[in-house]
Amino acid sequence: MKSYRKELWFNVPGRRAFVNITPKVEECLRESGIKEGLALVNAMHITASVFINDDEHGLHQDYDEWLEKLAPHEPISQYRHNRTGEDNADAHLKRQMMGREVVVAITGGRLDFGPWEQIFYGEFDGNRRKRVLVKIIGE
Repeated sequence: MKSYRKELWFNVPGRRAFVNITPKVEECLRESGIKEGLALVNAMHITASVFINDDEHGLHQDYDEWLEKLAPHEPISQYRHNRTGEDNADAHLKRQMMGREVVVAITGGRLDFGPWEQIFYGEFDGNRRKRVLVKIIGE
């Protein structure tokens, strides 16, 4: 069995964003040479996420509005975590809702997606460098 590991780095301007990272993961898969196996893609930071869904602008706006209703950024005084001097408690909660990682089957050297599926990096506390791990195993 072969194993491949790569870190993807992001520095998203602004507080929140959704970035389609499917092409970057597909590039990793090509580099790995693996034709059958599994790809793990996970956010290596506790205020960011990786998830799979449709690459549709309206849906991303809906996610952003929904997450802000569930865990609004302000007032920052509403969160105990922010009493430590942080201002990102909402980002931790948003990450928890959107998830830490995805696993995608690899079949015939391609990511084995359902219709419309794409992989996204979700940033909830931006303006600094963060990484995503891509780990691919198989033959």
